[in-house]
Amino acid sequence: MSPFPPYWVYARSMSVVPQPIVRFKAVTPNPAPVPAYQTPGAAGMDVSARVDQPVVMQPGDIAVIPTGWAIAIEKGYEGQVRPRSGLSTKHGISVPNAPGTIDCDYRGELRIALINLGRAPFTVENGMRIAQLVIAPVSHAQVEVVDELDDTARGAGGFGSTGVGVGAKA
Repeated sequence: MSPFPPYWVYARSMSVVPQPIVRFKAVTPNPAPVPAYQTPGAAGMDVSARVDQPVVMQPGDIAVIPTGWAIAIEKGYEGQVRPRSGLSTKHGISVPNAPGTIDCDYRGELRIALINLGRAPFTVENGMRIAQLVIAPVSHAQVEVVDELDDTARGAGGFGSTGVGVGAKA
């Protein structure tokens, strides 16, 4: 159960944002701690590993780490699995498909894909906080096939087309 109220009130704008419901069901006898927000202002819940023995990840390895929890996200929302900043900056541990998406109709175990982008082996221990889970609203776009697209100043300029310097332009 979240320690926070069912509606967040933002003092600056005084707008009220509904809090979606995410349900967790244990799928192992001793699951990891239930994903939880560590501070009232945290955007994501920390997700912990549930491993029987440590998982050693060599540089370049990808491992799928169980949590011991199945998940159900309210319709109209998705779960975004993101790296934890400390693991990524100190050890090079990231999520290879960041952000990973958990659809609202998925009911299986929450498992976290990790990649070791660091230069040294990294060990995932049972109970270690390994990722963040951000719950975000989803909208479905109406798809239209057209013969032409409208023109813009950028046009078809892709990767790097706007430059990298201060005030850089295409």
